[in-house]
Amino acid sequence: MSLELRYPDGTVFEHPDGVTGLEVAESIGPGLARSAVAVKLNGDLRDLSRPLDESGDFAVVTLDSEEGLDVLRHSSAHVLAQAVLDLFEGSTFAIGPAIDNGFYYDFKVDEPFTPDDLDRIEARMKEIISQDQPFEREALSRSDALAMFGAHPFKTEIIESVEPSEVTPGEDVTVYRNIDFVDLCRGPHLPSTGRIPSVKLLRSSGAYWRGDEKRDQLQRIYGTAWPSPKELDAYLTQLEEAEKRDHRRLGAELDLFSFPPELGSGLVVWHPKGGMLRKIVEDHSRELHQRFGFDFVFTPHLAKSDLWWTSGHLDYYAEYMFPGMELDNEQEYRVKPMNCPFHILVYKSRPRSYRDLPVRLSELGAVYRYEKSGVVHGLLRARGFTQDDSHTFCTGGQLGSELALHLDFVLTWLRDAGFSEIEADLSTQPEKAPVGEQDRWDFAEKTLAKALEDSGVSFRIAPGEGAFYGPKIDMHVKDAIGRRWQLSTIQLDLILPERFGLEYTAAGNVSERPYMIHCAKAGSLERFMGVLIEHHAGAFPMWLAPVQVSVVPVADRHHEYANQIAERLRDAGLRVEVDDSDDTVGEKIRKALTHKHPAVMVVGDDDVSSSTVGLRLYGEERDTRGVPLIEATNRLATMAAKPGGRPPDPRTGVLGS
Repeated sequence: MSLELRYPDGTVFEHPDGVTGLEVAESIGPGLARSAVAVKLNGDLRDLSRPLDESGDFAVVTLDSEEGLDVLRHSSAHVLAQAVLDLFEGSTFAIGPAIDNGFYYDFKVDEPFTPDDLDRIEARMKEIISQDQPFEREALSRSDALAMFGAHPFKTEIIESVEPSEVTPGEDVTVYRNIDFVDLCRGPHLPSTGRIPSVKLLRSSGAYWRGDEKRDQLQRIYGTAWPSPKELDAYLTQLEEAEKRDHRRLGAELDLFSFPPELGSGLVVWHPKGGMLRKIVEDHSRELHQRFGFDFVFTPHLAKSDLWWTSGHLDYYAEYMFPGMELDNEQEYRVKPMNCPFHILVYKSRPRSYRDLPVRLSELGAVYRYEKSGVVHGLLRARGFTQDDSHTFCTGGQLGSELALHLDFVLTWLRDAGFSEIEADLSTQPEKAPVGEQDRWDFAEKTLAKALEDSGVSFRIAPGEGAFYGPKIDMHVKDAIGRRWQLSTIQLDLILPERFGLEYTAAGNVSERPYMIHCAKAGSLERFMGVLIEHHAGAFPMWLAPVQVSVVPVADRHHEYANQIAERLRDAGLRVEVDDSDDTVGEKIRKALTHKHPAVMVVGDDDVSSSTVGLRLYGEERDTRGVPLIEATNRLATMAAKPGGRPPDPRTGVLGS
């Protein structure tokens, strides 16, 4: 028998049944075979040494792909587990997946790992790598696997959850061996440990088994692996820069916000400067929503549970909702995790005609989600946050233009914030999406794709990664140090209009169901601002800076002139702070620069007599003396202009449109 394999370029070649992935790669070319780390057959990743048993789409996987990096990092996690079990007698292991930019493995050990332990473990990993131990796949029955891992309770629990194989009896579980070490794993892996080019352990932390706070507490070791030492060094440099930019660190240094323990995990309070930063972001959001034709609504923070049953949240999302509270004679209420059911009620508040559509509703709405404490992470993953939510209801004929409008809005928003590298994922219908109305799914996906194509944004298809209620577009940005963040989402909802019985009267006096578009331009304002802080390293463009100008009088006798300057700048629409403390001039300037104020004006005797200032901009080495006040004011007002608008008039402070 022979197999027909279709290569990525569309050509089809015959190979004997049982040929290995490596042999196919060798038949294509020796260079490709040397670079190969795995193959893909009909979408499934397989080891190079595994015989191929069916015809179909075939591709060779190398380290210059995301899938190749996952294979490298998964193999590195396997070696990490081998090293820990070698060095720590009595330890046991849990799971070790590849993750973004690296991998981790969880262990049950007597004491938490120390930095010295990580050094020892990494050294042992490098010994295992240098020995070039082959990874060998083996299929076992569930009973044999349970006997093999009897001393490892976490592996046993995983095996017990595996359903017996109906395809190949006795091959329910796969394991991978290298010499005297064996791990429960689906694979694939590199051909051998020696194919790991560069690896580094980063840190350890506590973790709970299965993410459940009531289960065993484990120790998690994080590491990273790359195709070359050069790429590893570049990533470690990026990590160092990321640590400097950590929004939690900058939030404290710049006095923007804090997380008081009295509030509980995942809840933030904004300090005055952070409150100003947030106000600027919110104001810009509202201005853009108004410019793009959205109407503002305001809705409560909680509602009766009946609403959440109708919406389906208590069926599909209950674990992320805070527990209910009984009020009004045992009627249960829930705080909202999302704004969409409330906006639907606004739509339903009166009959709608096709002449009323599109209806675009917008809200900066506070929502609350019960995130596990282990995943809460500053502003990036909070339990209480604000969504710049909008919900649009439109006809099928309007859907294309509405999606184009939403994309235009999102791109304007992200570019205004300083992101220039933007790309999108189009997530399509998942396999287990509810059946019925397939024509609406197909139409929705086709219209989303057309909107993306027309926008010119680079995008990729993410097959099957849509929500169960509809396809979506996720917008990703790259920050100043090359990290990729998912921010905005444009989501079509094909379920809620049906669950709530939404209708409009179409031409011909017939009832039709509208299409519904969820869109969060920032996602969550808190997360967006966390990314924004890290992207700009706290040195915001002038239009965003909470304090735009710091005025520094040299001596007490210059205070009056400094305050006059401040009033002049405020009249021009600038946010100003006068430092009239007893610190020295040098200390005042250092403080302003430490707080990353975009501009510092220093005033002394000569400035008072000639109506000038010393002007220093953030990032410059020294100030420019004797700048006429009106010239400095005009320059700063121009620098502070909001994106898409004219600068404030320095005489009146009125912002141009």
